[in-house]
Amino acid sequence: MPRLEPDPTGAAAPPLLIFAVTGMGGIGKTALAVEAAHQACARAWFPGGALFVDLRGYDDDPVTADQAVLALLDALGVRGPDLPPSAARQYDAYRQLLAERQDRMLLILDNASDPAQYLPLLPGTDRHRVLITSRDRPDSLALRLIDLETLPPDDSAALITRALHDADERDDRPAVEQDALHELTALCGHLPLALQIAAAMLRRRRHRGIASLVTEIKQAEDPTAVLDNGTHGTDLYGRSLALRPVLETSYRRLPPDQARLLRLLALAPGTDTGTDVVAALIDLDTEAALSLLEDLAATHLVTPVRADDGSDTGVRWRLHDLVRVFGVGVVVGDVGLVEEGEAARGRVLAFYLAWAGAADDWLRWLPGMEVPGRFGDRREALGWLDGERAGLVAAVGWGELERYADTAWRLAACLAVYLEWRRYFDDWVGVGRAGLEAAGRAGDGEGEARAWDHLGLALREAGRAVEAVEAHTRSRDLHQAAGDRHGEADAWNNLGGALREAGRVAEAVEAHTRSRDLHQAAGDRHREARAWNNLGLALREAGRVAEAVEAHTRSRDLHQAAGDRRREASARYNLGNALREAGRVAEAVEGYGKALEVYQEFEDWYWTGQVLHNLALIHKAAGRRVEARACWLRAADAYTQAGDTAEADQARTWAEEQQ
Repeated sequence: MPRLEPDPTGAAAPPLLIFAVTGMGGIGKTALAVEAAHQACARAWFPGGALFVDLRGYDDDPVTADQAVLALLDALGVRGPDLPPSAARQYDAYRQLLAERQDRMLLILDNASDPAQYLPLLPGTDRHRVLITSRDRPDSLALRLIDLETLPPDDSAALITRALHDADERDDRPAVEQDALHELTALCGHLPLALQIAAAMLRRRRHRGIASLVTEIKQAEDPTAVLDNGTHGTDLYGRSLALRPVLETSYRRLPPDQARLLRLLALAPGTDTGTDVVAALIDLDTEAALSLLEDLAATHLVTPVRADDGSDTGVRWRLHDLVRVFGVGVVVGDVGLVEEGEAARGRVLAFYLAWAGAADDWLRWLPGMEVPGRFGDRREALGWLDGERAGLVAAVGWGELERYADTAWRLAACLAVYLEWRRYFDDWVGVGRAGLEAAGRAGDGEGEARAWDHLGLALREAGRAVEAVEAHTRSRDLHQAAGDRHGEADAWNNLGGALREAGRVAEAVEAHTRSRDLHQAAGDRHREARAWNNLGLALREAGRVAEAVEAHTRSRDLHQAAGDRRREASARYNLGNALREAGRVAEAVEGYGKALEVYQEFEDWYWTGQVLHNLALIHKAAGRRVEARACWLRAADAYTQAGDTAEADQARTWAEEQQ
């Protein structure tokens, strides 16, 4: 809860008379307001006491200002024959009483949905303070605003723990089932109302574990239904402990365009969504979408999430998990809304394919090629892919429906280089499988052959070499059957890599040689360079080091001629390894140095760390412990930036051993 210091009624108090606590339904606005009032009165900030009125703004029959003023007059002692006969005179009496009160008072206007409910109730004097709670942000008033968010995970766990211990101090389930407790709080979206309901359910099922409730919620299509069916109690303020009615009333109050936006946002891929993607989802231009999003955000049904740099372009939009589930339920229950949602998803897929394709073009771009559009450079393309990764990965999964299958497998193909570049291997395997299934569903033989190849690459990087061999073999056979020599040559090259990882080195040498020969025959020097590089790896593993040096040298030269600096760096790195094994250490160091420059330029931190690791080994072998330690520390930093904590920890351990 926000701290109550300093005294907001003292000499240093802000000039604002009105404070508002806002947030989505069930976030704990009333609880915070009442607790703050109790603490403030206990500290004698409001010697005149506090007045509280529940305006029930989101009920079917909300309290009007005329009704509320009667309750306030009654609390002030004006009732029966003393009550003025007309509403106008009642307001006059109410304001006069407040003006005459010398002792400062706090007026709490709870659960307001419309300014007409509370504007007539504001005091006509600056002596008193007003606290409004609402699901809607009262932007028309000059006030101090407190926007509530969901609880931190530890506080969520503490809320349930305290609720169970208050009912029975012997209840040790939170201590015994800590993992289940934290999973339960996550399923509740850390929303106080949902957490209260879960606690009430656990109190009723005293002899069942927390894990049983977790399982029940996870198995349900709609978690809100489980929570609402599990208890029929009320909170401390006499309100029903039911989640779905809170969401339904918020939804029903929305104007049609905002209600449509909420429904479609519930269908968006990923946990949060960029404004451009939302624009595609709802079929509006970006400015119109942004304006509508801001209106919906004022109701606290969607939350703007800023990028780390705080830039406006980095704003993304997030639905609370339970709001998302509710929105999906609204769509599923109506045939017309289902079609609306499927059309929206089709627009998002088309948007993603266009933009991911442009980003992929940048990752593959070489000097002399036409400069791709949409993004200013490779860094900008990577930044967009980073921001949309979760949504892109989720959207590929939509290919399980036939209407999306063709677009989905093409999107999967556009993500292969990026996911390999960033080393998101688990995502890559998932995208690879989804893309393969989508290509098959779309009846696209060429796409299926490419998808098998991409899946094989992902499986190999994930350490599943045997499965990778099978995938690349399937790809090779499909390309051969279709007479696609380029595709066949690529599949041979990738099959060789998988065979090498599986320990079948002689077969790997043969596969890479086949790939090299096919690319040479087709005059494709760039792909030939890749085959030479991989052939060098297989030759070195077969103990044919001199041939490996020659192969990596050929690869380096061909990549250099093509202007492919990143793959040239790979060839230099592999050449350095072969030279070091051949005893040509000085040449190896030179190659590592040039590879290091390129990897750092491309912000490829994993391979930066690998180069630094090998340089450290050379320094250590030469007895240069200080230089070796410095390289391993730099490698640890690079691995950390790449997100590889295991490699980073190992590098630091080796650095410490050099002291």
